[in-house]
Amino acid sequence: MVELADTQDLGSCGVKPVRVQISPSALKMKKRLIEIFDFLKTHKIAAVFGAIILLVAIFTVPKRTISYLKGPAEQYKTTKVKKQDLVQAVSASGEIESENQVILKFQTSGKLAWVGVKEGDRVEAWQAIASLDKRKLKKDIETELNDYMKERWDFEQTREDYDITTDDLSKYTLTNEVRRILEKAQFDLNNVVIDVEIADLTEKLATIVTPISGIVTEIESPIAGVNITPATARFTVANPSLMKFVVNVDESDIGGVRIGQKAIIVLDAYSEEEFEGEITKIAFASITTRGGGTAFPIEITLPENESLRFKVGMNGDAEIITAQESDILTISVEAIIEKKGKTFVQIIEGKKVKEVEVETGIESETKIQIISGLDEGQIVITGKKTK
Repeated sequence: MVELADTQDLGSCGVKPVRVQISPSALKMKKRLIEIFDFLKTHKIAAVFGAIILLVAIFTVPKRTISYLKGPAEQYKTTKVKKQDLVQAVSASGEIESENQVILKFQTSGKLAWVGVKEGDRVEAWQAIASLDKRKLKKDIETELNDYMKERWDFEQTREDYDITTDDLSKYTLTNEVRRILEKAQFDLNNVVIDVEIADLTEKLATIVTPISGIVTEIESPIAGVNITPATARFTVANPSLMKFVVNVDESDIGGVRIGQKAIIVLDAYSEEEFEGEITKIAFASITTRGGGTAFPIEITLPENESLRFKVGMNGDAEIITAQESDILTISVEAIIEKKGKTFVQIIEGKKVKEVEVETGIESETKIQIISGLDEGQIVITGKKTK
């Protein structure tokens, strides 16, 4: 220790001198401060200028430099590789149709005589629902029957002229000319019989009969008394017991769709409920969508139609489950990088970013399975942070 004594004479005050002990480090610090203050007193301008430079440097260091010093975690958005369940699905929109539905039309033109049902009515199988005016058709049958009788008499007279009493002409010795005359008479008789049958069938087809039980969903011409053609009068009957949901799946997704896969359906009319169905039919031929794309119609069964909740024409969306896995490694799809037919991700190791090739599996809208290349808990880059 160094002993320092106050050099001022304190005897006149009646106070004895006091000795203060100071350590070498403290003495050195005091000496250094005295030198700094002396420098500032003699170099005021330089000191002020240096302080300004220091402040400017502090507040103008690029954020990029600061981020770099802090490491990649401050520059990028990241996520961790973790295990979870994953469901891969195909989304499509569609509408409800009846599994058993018929469109009925008249076979001939005529005047609509009566319509026995209205839209929404229940009908039973083989029930008549509409008919054309049959008065002319009945007269046509009478005319054909008269022609038949006339032709029958001519046929019998020809047989008598040639003394033919049986239909088996092989029992008679006939010239070729006579044989042709007898055969022509038989052909003429057969033709008028056919004409009678056609007239009778036309009269029967003038009444529309439904082959199935169900509900009348459409009547194109519901008013009797108008003239119609087969193209202008249509009656639709649908069985409400069995309903299906029909969607159009884009050709880019159809490869993963199979008969028997489950689908979750949400209808606009019941937006808070989910209905589970199963794919029963995949169209072999494609259709062109309204937007000009190519799609394939898919049929999905619906649950039993209790209280007729499912109605023809209801719209909704379906999620077709094409694959699902449990307890697998997953990351965000935003982390995937495709290059030259290979798949990569960027990971953070310490303060470095490293690109790693990975093998992927099924994927949802937001997650993708990692089969190899990553371990659980690794940090993966999903994008750059915005400034």
